[in-house]
Amino acid sequence: MLSIGIGKLIIILVAVLLAFFIGFIIGQYARKKLAEGTIGSAEREAESIKLEAKRSAEEIKRDADAEKKEILLAAQEEGLKLKNDIEKECKDRKNEVQRQEKRLEKKEESLDKRSESLDKRDNQLQRKSEELEKRTAEVEALEKQHIAEVERIAGMSAEQAKEYLFASVQNDLQHETAVLIKEMEAKAKSEADKKAKEIIANAIQRCAADHVAETTVSVVSLPNDEMKGRIIGREGRNIRTLESLTGIELIIDDTPEAVILSGFDAMKREIARIALEKLIIDGRVHPARIEETVEKARKEVETSIKEEGEAATFETGVHNLHPELVRLLGKLKFRTSYGQNVLKHSIEVSHLCGIMAAELGVDITLAKRAGLLHDIGKAIDHDMEGSHIELGANLCRKYHESATIINAVEAHHGDVEPQSIVAVLVQAADAISAARPGARRETLESYIKRLQSLEEIADSFKGVEKSFAIQAGRELRVMIVPEEVSDDQLTIMAHDISKKIETELEYPGTIKVNLIRETRAIDYAK
Repeated sequence: MLSIGIGKLIIILVAVLLAFFIGFIIGQYARKKLAEGTIGSAEREAESIKLEAKRSAEEIKRDADAEKKEILLAAQEEGLKLKNDIEKECKDRKNEVQRQEKRLEKKEESLDKRSESLDKRDNQLQRKSEELEKRTAEVEALEKQHIAEVERIAGMSAEQAKEYLFASVQNDLQHETAVLIKEMEAKAKSEADKKAKEIIANAIQRCAADHVAETTVSVVSLPNDEMKGRIIGREGRNIRTLESLTGIELIIDDTPEAVILSGFDAMKREIARIALEKLIIDGRVHPARIEETVEKARKEVETSIKEEGEAATFETGVHNLHPELVRLLGKLKFRTSYGQNVLKHSIEVSHLCGIMAAELGVDITLAKRAGLLHDIGKAIDHDMEGSHIELGANLCRKYHESATIINAVEAHHGDVEPQSIVAVLVQAADAISAARPGARRETLESYIKRLQSLEEIADSFKGVEKSFAIQAGRELRVMIVPEEVSDDQLTIMAHDISKKIETELEYPGTIKVNLIRETRAIDYAK
């Protein structure tokens, strides 16, 4: 039984293998046939594509040949057209060249004719030049004969005649110069005097500033005479302390219920006055209390300086000043010039400048600013070297004021030339404020010295018989020797005397120089 089962199994296995082998052969055959069909289809498709490409190439070739023919035809047409254009242009140029050649030929002919004409003129000119030289020689000979004959008749040589003519011309020129000066002065005065007087008079009328002559002393009232002893202190220690701290001299004399503070520095005098009044009110007078009170008074004065500066800028309408310039303006309250308070003077000059600027159509704000700052250097001229003009200009430069303001400060006393109308207005306003009666006071000694100097300057000129300084030195009247000075020389001498006064003297306002002969010549030293 077992052997029969194994035999069936082997038969089945062989049958299976045989079936697998037959299926493999059949599959190979089928794949071969399928591949042969695919290859054949691909070959047919490739042949079709090849035929289609060939037909396309033939069509493209035909199109290219046609386009090539068209391009060749267009190129031939363009070439023909270009050839025609070139030929035409060449023909035109040839014609133009021919025309230019004809013109050149005509010009050459014309130049030849001109050259011939010029040659003829040269010959004529040469002949005329020779004739002229001959005539010149003849004229020179005749002139020499004429001069010799004139010298013989006149009885003087040519040099003597020249000197005579020169003296005559000089006298005529001097006469014409004097006449011209008079004419120019008359014309200038007729045009300017009326307007200037109106402007200045209007400015003075509209500016009513209060001026009180400042002094070098201040008086402090006391409640009673017993306070004098307390101010002096034991062995004078209180008064010594007060004087050393303030730099001001205290004068305690027989004046009832009063103490006099004496000193040139108004600011220090004000500090001493405030401190002394506080001590009198407090009643405690001893060195420590004096030192404390003086320090408080100094701070009060500093505050007052700032307030005065701000008040001055507010009153004049001048704004945007540097704070230090405002403080220095306030400090001018304690500065005087010939007894005139400089701050009040500066405010008055500012107002005058503004009024005159309005009349002339000049910048009013700029004119007021220049007038207010023109004496700013006097706030520090006690502490620093240099004139108040130089110090003021340096301050304006330091705090970035405009060039117009700086020039006005430098020029207000004539140290430099004014470069703007504003600078001229400041000069005029400063002279008006300083020269009006009552504005300033002058010591008797300097007053007499100024009058003597005026007379000495006039007497130093040749032809002056006597001179008199009158009207408080505002007019110099000069008597002239008629035989030594002519009428024509009188006007020139008035100018010379005025210039010498301007150069050698310092004075407020203007001085009238009045020369008297048969006629009068008047000028003003400004």
